[in-house]
Amino acid sequence: MPSSSFILHPSSLPLVAIVGRPNVGKSALFNRIVGKRIAIVHAQPGVTRDRISAEVEWRGRAFTLVDTGGIGLMPGEHSPDKIVSAARQQVDVAIQAASLILYTGDARDGVTPLDEEIARTLRVSGKPVLVAVNKADNRELEQTATEFSKLGFDRLFTVSALHGLGVNELLDAVVGSLPAAAKLPSFQSSTLPTRIAIVGRPNVGKSSLVNALLKEQRVIVHELPGTTRDAVDVPFSTEADGVRRDYVLIDTAGIRATHKIPDSIDFFSVKRAESSIERCDLALLVLDAEAGVTTQDKKIGGMVLDAKKACLIVVNKWDLIGEPVQRKFIEGLKRILFFLDFAPVVFVSAKTGWSLAKLLEMVRFVQSQMQQNVATPLLNRVLHDAIETRPPPSRSGVRMKFFYAVHKAKTPHTFVLFVNRTDLFTAPYQKYLADALRKNFGFEGCPLVLHGRNRPKTIEPKRRDAPRGRWKRDRVRSR
Repeated sequence: MPSSSFILHPSSLPLVAIVGRPNVGKSALFNRIVGKRIAIVHAQPGVTRDRISAEVEWRGRAFTLVDTGGIGLMPGEHSPDKIVSAARQQVDVAIQAASLILYTGDARDGVTPLDEEIARTLRVSGKPVLVAVNKADNRELEQTATEFSKLGFDRLFTVSALHGLGVNELLDAVVGSLPAAAKLPSFQSSTLPTRIAIVGRPNVGKSSLVNALLKEQRVIVHELPGTTRDAVDVPFSTEADGVRRDYVLIDTAGIRATHKIPDSIDFFSVKRAESSIERCDLALLVLDAEAGVTTQDKKIGGMVLDAKKACLIVVNKWDLIGEPVQRKFIEGLKRILFFLDFAPVVFVSAKTGWSLAKLLEMVRFVQSQMQQNVATPLLNRVLHDAIETRPPPSRSGVRMKFFYAVHKAKTPHTFVLFVNRTDLFTAPYQKYLADALRKNFGFEGCPLVLHGRNRPKTIEPKRRDAPRGRWKRDRVRSR
């Protein structure tokens, strides 16, 4: 087996961490600066748990912006003590890695004892700090925000993440306070990283798989369903046989059935997960070996198929079941997920690390299948042989005729077949031809899209003895 390993992507960009107590608008400010609704914004405290990051460019300077959970969140029904502790650890990691701290306060609440406690912690860290007093939506609140100057930091800015007030001035100060950006490493890939979304039901081990691959506690893991809420993008790289490949790993919230979504936070979490499928290049559909293949697994697999994304089926917790259950599981997998028969299946254990190397190898293999290109002559030869073996369907005595085909696109692999009657190019026959293409070219893990199109009409060449245009005009005038 080729040697391979996962490593964190060594970013040369300085890191700016947004920190503060719960419910001061950190995620709203993060979304405003990034220009997208990435982090979930909600009135309930403690919605953000993991570190959410995005690259930002302002006036020609780029940096990585990180949103963090609220410091001082108390354990509750939806945030047990272990989750609160893990979220605080994520904040501490962000502070340690940051080049600049963007401390966020609430102009409506003023300075609280918790604000003063957090300010003492930030001063001990020795990191430069800018204070952004959020929710300063009017002149009166702007004047109240000056109270935050007693926290002991030199630079204070009043902003409104909701309306965008004061954000430009804040960003000018941010880029002016950052160190010079380091040069990109010489081995930096010139191609865009492959985006891999890890999707599945709640509690199948998606976050555990992320941490096992990265060999660090990058995202929070807990037995409580719905621990992961935002879609967490983690840049990383693999090195195998001296070749470096760059990826963005997307950890997502568990996708529940619609009638089982308890509140608006979980609703937005599910929507973030579904959008992660749309924006990824490769989806890892994670299943629970103990629970077997469920109806919800089938629905999520259908989302991947509808989005026409490359797919790998990852069966987690494989170390917990015995040989008789394994055979039963595989039978259920083939029966329920029949429409993903093109997706390779990998059995792993995120807890023990068993077979993760094989998963990395399969990721590289599917990536090579995604980049495959088929020459037009070879493509047409394979299709002609398949059509001769099983002729196309006919209707009212008219049979579909195939003329030629082209490989139009790779993401997904799209083939355009020129025929005489597109209405006779039925879905079952498309499936038959797709199977023929897979048999000859592989395309493992990749969906295939076949489009029928009417052959363009050929323009007959002009006869040499045809009269010239001028002669015809003269003849018309003479009449």
